[in-house]
Amino acid sequence: MADQYDVVIIGGGPGGYNCAIRAGQLGLKTALVEKRQTLGGTCLNVGCIPSKALLHASELYEEAEKNFKGLGIEIGDLSLNLQQMLAQKDDAVKGLTDGVKFLMKKNKVDVHHGWGSIAGKGKVSVKDEDGKTTELSAKNIVIATGSEVTPLPGVEIDEERVVSSTGALVLKEVPKKLVLIGAGVIGLELGSVWRRLGAEVTVVEYLDRALPTMDGEVSKTAKKLFEKQGMTFLLSRKVTGVEKAKSGLKVSTEAAEGGDEKTLDADVVLVCIGRRPFIEGLGLESVGIEADKRGFIANDHFKTKADGVWVIGDVTHGPMLAHKAEEEGAACAELIAGKAGHVNYDAIPSVVYTNPEIASVGLTEEQLKEQGRKYKTGKFPFMANSRGRTNHQTDGFVKILADAETDEILGGHIIGPNAGELIAELVVAMEFRAASEDIARTCHAHPTLSEAIRQAAMGVEGWTMQM
Repeated sequence: MADQYDVVIIGGGPGGYNCAIRAGQLGLKTALVEKRQTLGGTCLNVGCIPSKALLHASELYEEAEKNFKGLGIEIGDLSLNLQQMLAQKDDAVKGLTDGVKFLMKKNKVDVHHGWGSIAGKGKVSVKDEDGKTTELSAKNIVIATGSEVTPLPGVEIDEERVVSSTGALVLKEVPKKLVLIGAGVIGLELGSVWRRLGAEVTVVEYLDRALPTMDGEVSKTAKKLFEKQGMTFLLSRKVTGVEKAKSGLKVSTEAAEGGDEKTLDADVVLVCIGRRPFIEGLGLESVGIEADKRGFIANDHFKTKADGVWVIGDVTHGPMLAHKAEEEGAACAELIAGKAGHVNYDAIPSVVYTNPEIASVGLTEEQLKEQGRKYKTGKFPFMANSRGRTNHQTDGFVKILADAETDEILGGHIIGPNAGELIAELVVAMEFRAASEDIARTCHAHPTLSEAIRQAAMGVEGWTMQM
C-alpha cells in the first residue's frame, strides 16, 4: 500500500523546501523527494551559498592586500590558504543544509532521498541509491526540480580544467589564466573570486555587452569597473572549441557573426552560459505534460495541464532566482490548501554579488522605451554619499525610474556598496505601488548608504540636496 499524502514535492531546493514548510504549517500531510543526500538544491549545495562564502572571503583578502595600509592597518606577510578558504565555505553549506533538515522535521514533512518521478495520476515513484523503489500516493504533486548548467556545444566539461559553476567552487589551486565563457551573473561572480585570488581573467561574451539583462547604464558602468579591477572583456565573440594539452588549454574563439578567429591560452576554462530546466526522468509523459522546446513547463497560477500537478521555480517560466522559487513555493502551498496564494512578478529583485554589488527591480530604461512609456529618472552617485566617502566605497550610483504622470516607481537600479541589501527598500516601495515622492519624503538615518536611495528619489523631481 503506497504512503498517502496531501502533497508530494519533487525537488528539495529553495522552491521545494519552502513549499514543504508552508504546506506543513497549513496542516497538509507532506512529503519532499530529493535526489541529493542533503536538502537545499543547487542554491545551498553548489550555487548561491558556497559562492557567497568565497566572494566574501576573497573580498577580505583583496582588501587586506590592497587597502588596509591606507586605512592605517599594518599587517605582516599576507598569504592565501586556499584549502581553509574552501573549508569555511563547506562549513557554511553544512550549517544551512542541516538547518533545512531540521525545518522539515519541525514542520512534520517526510523526506525521501532518491530519484523522484511521476508514475501516473497521483503517484510518485522514488528510487533510492540502492535501487529500492518506493511509491507515494498524493492528492497533489508539485514539480520543483530546478535547473542545471547549460552545456556549450563542442566544449566538454570535466570539472577539473574545463569547469561549470560547480567545479569553479572547488578548484585545487588558483589558475594563472582563467577564461570565462559568458558575462552573466554567475560567471562574473565566480570570475571575480578567482581574479581577487590572483588569476588573470578573460571574459568571452557572445552578446555586445556584459550583464545583458541589466539596465544598460548599469551594465556599461559595471564593465568599466571590472576592467579597472583587471578583467579583460571580449564582447561579440563566441567560443568554438577548447583543446586540452598537458601544458594548458587552447580556447578557440571567433566573432559572433563568424570570422576573425583568435586563440586564447588558459589553465582553467569556466563555462557559464546560463541554466536550463531539469526535467530528466521526471515522468511527465505519464500525466500528459509536455515541456516546451527549452524545457520549461507551462503553468496557470502554478497549475499544469495535468489535474493535481503543480510546478514552481526554475523548471517553469520567469527569472531563475532562488527567491522567486521560494515565493512560488509558499504561494503554491497556500493555493493547494484553499487559500489565496500570489506572487508579484513585478517586484522580484535581482542581485549580482560582485564588488561593487549590482541590484535591480522592475523595468529598465530600455524596457520602458520599448513600451513607449513616459518616465522620469532620478540618479545619485555614491561619490556624493557621506557613508560611501568615509568607507572608501564610492563607485556606482542609484537610479530610480518613475511614471511621468503618476510618479509610481517602475524600476530601481543600484550599482555600489551593499546594493543587494539596499534594493529591499525599493522592492517594498514597489510592492505597495509607492511614488518616488514617498521615498523622497521618508526620513533616512545619516550617515548611511541608504540616503543614496532617498537622494535618487528626490532627483526624480529635481530636488536632490546632498550633491
